[in-house]
Amino acid sequence: MNGNGMKKRWLSLYVENQDGVLSKISGLFSGKSYNIDSLTVGTTEDPTISRMTIATVSDDETFEQIKKQLNRLVEVIKVIDFTNIFVRMKEIMYIKVKKCTAQDKVECFQIAETFKAKVIDYGKDSLLLEFVQTATKNDAVVKLMKEEFKIIEVVRGGSVGIESISMMER
Repeated sequence: MNGNGMKKRWLSLYVENQDGVLSKISGLFSGKSYNIDSLTVGTTEDPTISRMTIATVSDDETFEQIKKQLNRLVEVIKVIDFTNIFVRMKEIMYIKVKKCTAQDKVECFQIAETFKAKVIDYGKDSLLLEFVQTATKNDAVVKLMKEEFKIIEVVRGGSVGIESISMMER
């Protein structure tokens, strides 16, 4: 955390699964100039309810404002602040390594093994890796892959999280 109180925050929202809810919530953020680092959304066990996981960076005061404004939206059923509670949180990420040499492929397989990734597709001169890790670990993987290989393509899905049953860290 730096001097002005800015830190990474996570919210989990239960929302009505209706057209326009996602744009209304992202509009609330952009209208107030709040930045969204990542946003994922999917239906829950109840098809009428979706769950959103939102990551943002803000100070305490701004974050309290964000939570209050989200709670005021009719479509928002519940807002859960994940910032200071034990949460299981993962992000899916795909990295395609292009124009691979035979040595590059060997290195890709070693990286996959080290980071518990899967090689899910394989071509004459390219490889596709799938990572399901914390966003922080995925950041480290991207940094490493950019240093090691000439051409990579990265797609990240954003984190999803759920309250932990035991007191395990993220």
